[in-house]
Order: sequence, then structure tokens, then C-alpha cells
Amino acid sequence: MSGTLLRLACTAAVAAATVLAPVPAPATAAPKPDPGPPPASLAYLLTDLQQLYRKAEQATEAYNATEEKLKKQRAETDRLNRALARARLSLHDSRGAVGRLARQQYQGSSDISPYVRLLLARDPQHAIDQGHVIGRIARERADTINRLTGSERKADELARKARKALDGQLALTERRKKERDQVVKRLHDVEDLLATLSRDQLAALSAFERNGITKAQKKFMASGALSSVRRPSAEGDRALRYVVRQLGKPYEWGAEGPKSYDCSGLTSQAWAEAGAPIPRTSQEQWKRLKRIPLAELRPGDLVVYFPEATHVALYLGDGMVVQAPRPGAKVKVSPIAANPLLGAVRPDPSGKPLRRYAPPKLPGGATDGSDKGYDGYAAPAPDSSAR
Repeated sequence: MSGTLLRLACTAAVAAATVLAPVPAPATAAPKPDPGPPPASLAYLLTDLQQLYRKAEQATEAYNATEEKLKKQRAETDRLNRALARARLSLHDSRGAVGRLARQQYQGSSDISPYVRLLLARDPQHAIDQGHVIGRIARERADTINRLTGSERKADELARKARKALDGQLALTERRKKERDQVVKRLHDVEDLLATLSRDQLAALSAFERNGITKAQKKFMASGALSSVRRPSAEGDRALRYVVRQLGKPYEWGAEGPKSYDCSGLTSQAWAEAGAPIPRTSQEQWKRLKRIPLAELRPGDLVVYFPEATHVALYLGDGMVVQAPRPGAKVKVSPIAANPLLGAVRPDPSGKPLRRYAPPKLPGGATDGSDKGYDGYAAPAPDSSAR
């Protein structure tokens, strides 16, 4: 067990001892309700658990980025292989033509030069005409040789590029494997920590986190960072209605639907369904999409979290977002301040707001903080999405 997990286990043990420590009381006294772990212990547990989740998400987004590069590299390798096959076929045809030319030259070879044949000809004009034909044939033969030479050069160049592309594909495949193993390790760290906690401690930890999110949300909304209600674009509305239909589906690292999602898998798929494809990872979404002030947020925009842009959600409106939060949880509606905000981006900056807009209806229990909608903590299944 790592030092972090050992410290957390000790913290959990102290918390558990606090809960279970006997208190002198009269034999007839009713047992006191379990007070749960002290707030200081919960704060330590929550901080370190969130750090583990964050590291897992960082590893997941790194894996996703490599997966996208690998897809492009595979496509490039396939393209070069197809081009190489065509070039080799062309080279085969050119070599056949040159072979036929060589046979023709051998069969029609003569030691008499065309000039002597012209002098000895009975009909000099006919000989001249034949000379033109011979010249044209000679040029065609020269073109055949040039085509062969060009085909050889092209085939050699394509073969070199195809080998290089294959080497790149193999390197990316190995890199993806290492990053997949890193994700699995991070999720095992989370699982190990959760295994040290009792059901009561997990419930207390969930309540403690929920209270913290409520306070952060109230503070954020009171700051006036968000403007009045705005209407989405047509594409933004389609993306929003897509994510609402995914509410309740499980988080799974590396997943892009339709049965499960990770954070950027949900947002990228939503905008793809809206007809405006965006980058796959949260870092690329933050890097390549147009950044907008929070005061200009409209439904369908993306809200990005953490300094490294390792988490992303889709803005619902009224200070709420739809997100695939973490392993063991489900796609749900959460307060915008549920995580440390980095900023916001707009996938369709030229999209015009709808003239009329009716927000999508949410299923019961979809909002973070309700008895049915809050996931609490559940052990992830690290190997379920290993690729």
C-alpha cells in the first residue's frame, strides 16, 4: 500500500475508533446515535480521495488523447498501404511494358543505321515517313522507361513512408498500453481507499462533500459571475438534449457511449450528435475551442475544470451542468461549482441563439444533491474498460 493510502487507512482507522469508542453510561441508558467521523478526518479523506480521482482522470484523458492519435495513425497507415499497393501494381505494369519493349528491340535489331536505310530506299519519302513513325515509337519507348523509373521512385518513397507510419502506429499502441495500465493503477488506488471505509463512513463522506458543494455553489452564484438566462443555439440545444437523454448511464473511463461515458466522451459525443464535431479530450476542447467569459454562458457551452483542464461538463443553465463525474458514478446534473472552475468554451461561436427555447425536462432524481440523484461513493471497476 502506498504512503498516501497508508496514511488514509490510518485516518480512517482513527475515525472508526472515534465512532466505536465505548462511552460509560448507565446500563439502562439508550445507545447514543453514531456521530460519524469527526469533520477534520472527513476533510482529510475527501481531499485525498478527490486527488486520487483527479489523477485517475488525468491518466484517462492522456489515454484518450493517445487513442485519438492512434486512430489517425491507423488511418494514415491504411492510406499509405493502399497507395503503395497501387504503386506496386503500376510498377508491375511498367516493368511489363519495358520487357515487351526490350523483346521488340531485340527481334527487330539491325546493324544498318536509319540514315543508310534512307539512302538505300527506293522511295525516300516513304522512308522519311517511316522515320517519323520510328521517332514517335522511340519517344513512346522513352516515356515507357521514364514511367518505369518514376514508378520505382514512387513505390520506394511510399514503402518508406508506410514503414515509418507502421513504426509510429506500433509506438502509439505501446504508449496507449502503458497509459491504460496507469489508469487501472489509479483506479485500484481509489478502490483500495474506499475498501478501508465502512458504510457509515462512506455516507458521512458523501454528506460532507455534498455540503461543501452546496456552499461553493451559493458563493459562486452570489458572486454574480453568471449573467441572466440565455438561449442556446440550434446545435447547442441538440447537444444539450442529447446529454439529458444520457442521464443515469454509468461513468466508464475511455468510453464514448452509447452505454457509458467518461467526461469528455460525453461532451464530444453530444456535439457530434448535434452536427458540430469537437475534439475528443477535455484538454483539446479547452485548447482549440473558443473561450468565453462565464458571464456569457449559454446552454450547450462546455465548462472546463482544474488547472490542467482534466474535466469537462456541458452547461445546462441556471448554474447547473450535466457531467459524467467519476468512476462509480453516473451521468447526472450537478452545480457548476461542483469542481474548481477553469473556464468555459463554445463549440459553435457563430451559432445564433434560438428565438424560442424550452429547456429539456429532467427525469426525477437527476440533480446532484437529491436523495436519488447523488451517487455517493462506489468502488470503480478498473478493468471493465481495459482495451
